[in-house]
Amino acid sequence: MSTPVSTTDVEQYFTTLSNWGRWGEHDRRGALNLITDAVRKAAAGSVRSGTAVSLARDLDPSSPDPLHSGLSDVHRSTDVREVVKATGETFRWDAFADHVALAPHGGNAHLDGFAHYSWDGSYYNGVNAAETTVDGGAPLSVSDAVDGIVTRGVLLDIAGLLGVESVERGYAITVDDILAAEKRQGVTVRAGDALLIHSGNAAAILKDGPLRREDSTASSYAREMGLDASQTGLDAAVLPWIRERDVAVMGADGTHDVQPPQFDDFDFARPIHSVCLVAMGVWLMDNLDLTQLAAVCAEREQWDFLFTALPWRFVGTTSSPLNPVAVL
Repeated sequence: MSTPVSTTDVEQYFTTLSNWGRWGEHDRRGALNLITDAVRKAAAGSVRSGTAVSLARDLDPSSPDPLHSGLSDVHRSTDVREVVKATGETFRWDAFADHVALAPHGGNAHLDGFAHYSWDGSYYNGVNAAETTVDGGAPLSVSDAVDGIVTRGVLLDIAGLLGVESVERGYAITVDDILAAEKRQGVTVRAGDALLIHSGNAAAILKDGPLRREDSTASSYAREMGLDASQTGLDAAVLPWIRERDVAVMGADGTHDVQPPQFDDFDFARPIHSVCLVAMGVWLMDNLDLTQLAAVCAEREQWDFLFTALPWRFVGTTSSPLNPVAVL
């Protein structure tokens, strides 16, 4: 049985689970260093049929219900008939272009870079968080994942384990749940893997609406940060297991941290984000849609696959939109 953890335990994780210096004092890739050429080559062996499954949802600002579409601050405009506008003449051909502005953090599938979270003024590997500027000048950015993320992916189906379409909102997934899912599925998470946790959060959004607590008394900042939400996530006690298995990157159909927060202390409202990004250097992918992948994996009884996620080469930014793809 999993042992409950305290805020003192989580605070100690920043030291006991730290990967600072493991790959050199100037390292910016963190646990992506675990994805070696050998790991990528072995990951290709996970492809059996060649079936590809996207793990993101459409970014459609015209959706009648953006929250159900998983959108967050996406704005789009189109330059119609550029040639006519520029020349005043009509030709048989014309051109059309788009201007798109989006805030990746929020409802969209995205990759969190190491400058997304700091702890006691430091980012991963001791980089000074005070160097970040309002004009997008973060000293660590998603461009540090320049080669993309190509590795073996493993889906652990916690919703399937519990026999539900979506795990009860507010449930904290334990190490026991993780180990039981591995055993049930006959798969083992290993070093360099992309670990995906299917809890059914995406299905819950589509079925029941936004994951917000109507009775929330959270502050406006807490609401902005999603701390008034109600969704399943990982118990902080899972963190040592993540470090033990040397997971390179994690993805979830929510935001990893259970909500309402596991601890009353606001400093520990998001222990998974804080410890993974700052101490362990484990990259996080939030708000994936794992519903179809879970169904395909269950049908084929195959829970590992070739996983690819190619963030944009944004310099000085804390995140990037993603369309991760699993190839089975």
